Amino acid sequence: MASTTAAASSLPKSSFAIIFAVSAATAMGNTGLISVLPAIGRSIGIPDFMVSGIFSLSALLWAASSPFWARASDRRGRKPLMMIGLSGFMVSMSLCGLVVSAGLNHLAPPMVIFGLFLLARALFGLFGAASNPATQAYVAERTPLHARTQAMASLAGAFGLGTVIGPFLAPLFVYPKIGLAGPLFTFSLIAMVMLFVVWRFLPDQKVAPEAQRPRRPVVLGAAKEKPMWRDPRIIPFLVYGFIVATCQTAQQQTLGFLIIDKLGKSPSEVQGYIATAMMFGAVAGLLAQWGLIRMFEMTPRQLLRWGVGVAAAGNLIVALSPGGDDGFYIVVAGYALASLGFGFARPGFTAGSSIAVGLDEQARVAGAIAAVNGVNVVLAPLFVFLYERFGPLPFLVNTALMAGLLVYAFRSHALKNADPKPATREAATLATIEKSDEGGTA
Repeated sequence: MASTTAAASSLPKSSFAIIFAVSAATAMGNTGLISVLPAIGRSIGIPDFMVSGIFSLSALLWAASSPFWARASDRRGRKPLMMIGLSGFMVSMSLCGLVVSAGLNHLAPPMVIFGLFLLARALFGLFGAASNPATQAYVAERTPLHARTQAMASLAGAFGLGTVIGPFLAPLFVYPKIGLAGPLFTFSLIAMVMLFVVWRFLPDQKVAPEAQRPRRPVVLGAAKEKPMWRDPRIIPFLVYGFIVATCQTAQQQTLGFLIIDKLGKSPSEVQGYIATAMMFGAVAGLLAQWGLIRMFEMTPRQLLRWGVGVAAAGNLIVALSPGGDDGFYIVVAGYALASLGFGFARPGFTAGSSIAVGLDEQARVAGAIAAVNGVNVVLAPLFVFLYERFGPLPFLVNTALMAGLLVYAFRSHALKNADPKPATREAATLATIEKSDEGGTA
C-alpha cells in the first residue's frame, strides 16, 4: 500500500504547472471566442439563434470522440494525446480566424460563412477533445487518493482562470485591419506556444505498475469493460454533471444577448460590459475552486450539494433582474453567484467520479466526463430560443433544474457517499450497485 501511495504522489509541481497551463490556454481561447461571438455574428449578419449554434457540431464531435481519445491515451500515453489536442485547437482557431475575416470583408454570404465557421470549429471537437481526458488521467494517476479532490479542483481552476483572462484579452486582440478575427489568430498562436512547451518540457514517464492497478478487487463483479455511461458506479455523476454543464453553458451563451438587451446599446458598445460580467463570474468560480474548497476542505459530497444550491440562487437573481444599468449590475451579481455554485459543482462530480473507480480506469472516466462537458453545448440554441420568447425563461429553467439536482444529491446513494477516503469509495460503489440491483437508479 505504501508503494502505491508513493507511486501515485509523484506529480512534480512543474509538471502540474504545464498541465494547468494547457487547460487554461484552451479555456482562454474558448471563452474569449464566446465573448466576441455576439459581435461577430451581428457584424457578419448571422442570426442570433444560429450564432449560439456555432459550437453544436463541435460539441457532438467532442462527446463522440472523447472516449476514443481516452482509450488512445491508455495505449499511446498521456503526453502524445495532449499534443494532438493542442494541435487540433491551434488549427481550428486559425481556420475560424480566416473564416471570420472572410465574413467581415463580405467575401461570401452570411450563411456560407456560418457553414464554414461551423466546420472550422468542428475540428476542435474532433481533435481538441484528445487533451482533456489525457490531462485528467495524467494528474489522477500521479496523485494520492486523499489529495485528489484538491488536485482536481486546482485543475478545474485552470478553466476558471482561462475564463477570466480570455474575455479580458479578447478586446485587446482586435487589431486594426484584422478586426474581430484578431483574437482567434492570437489564441491559435498561444496554443502553438503551449504545444512546444508540452513537447519539450513535460515528462512522460510511465506510472509504476502497482499504481495502475485497482487498490482493491472490483466489488460485486462491476464490469470494468462496459462503457462508462452504462457503469452504475458512474451514472449518477454523469447525470449530475450533464445537467450542471448544460445549465452553465446555457447561462454563458445567453449572457451576451441578455446584456445587449438590458442596456439597449450596439454589440460593439456592449462588448466591455459582457467581458466585465464574464470576468466577475470567472473570478467567483476561482474563489470556489482555489479558495473555499481548500479553506474548508470540502469533500465531493459537500461540493455536489452546495454547488447546485448556490447556482439555483444565482440564476433566480438573473431571472428577476430589471432593465437598464441597475439591471446590469444585478445580472452581474446573479451571474457571479451562479458561477460560484458551478465552481463548487464541477470539481464535485469530477472528483467524485474519479474516486468511484480504480486507478486503471481513470482515463475512461475522464473521457466520460469530457463527453458530458462537451455534448451539453448542443442544447444552447434551445435556451437562446427560450430567451427570444421570454427573457427570464432560460434562467428560471436553470433554477428549477438546479433545485432538482439538489434533491438528487441528497437522495442518490452514490452522490451521498462521494468522499475522498478509500473506505467511502468502496461504500459508494457498493451502494450504487445495490441500488441498481434493486431495479432503481442511483
